Amino acid sequence: MKEKVIAICPGSFDPVTYGHLDIITRAANMFYKVIVVVASNSTKNCSFTPDERVEMIKKCIPEIENVSVVHYGGLLADYAAETGATAIIKGLRAMSDFEYEFQMALTNKKLNPNVETLFLTTATENMYLSSSMVKQIASMGGDISSFVPEVIRQDIINRIQK
Repeated sequence: MKEKVIAICPGSFDPVTYGHLDIITRAANMFYKVIVVVASNSTKNCSFTPDERVEMIKKCIPEIENVSVVHYGGLLADYAAETGATAIIKGLRAMSDFEYEFQMALTNKKLNPNVETLFLTTATENMYLSSSMVKQIASMGGDISSFVPEVIRQDIINRIQK
């Protein structure tokens, strides 16, 4: 039986992809509770509002009972302390992701010594997949059905093809 460990799975999720959902689902199988945190990132120019991203993720995972989805605009280390989370789950696609994520893990550990960052490698079929790529393909009228669930596909197309 899983110990009652709470994990946070943060990201911008703009939009959520099959790669993100793979990491969320696997985390849900490993931890008592997973909180998907839609983060505000001032360095990213997002196509969807935080509330829209929260709703898209919820539409994609209604059957996973131990996962909740929230928006948080502050420091992730502070949110972990507020919720009692002791794990941060980050998905890695390639070595290029690792350098940035490793720096963030060390920073979060310094800010909150009670939290550990765990890296999950994405499934092979999703290694190339990114939200940016999905938006680029959608903006050019390409088929994004292999990259995002049907339940949110039209929402993405409607927003990106404006």
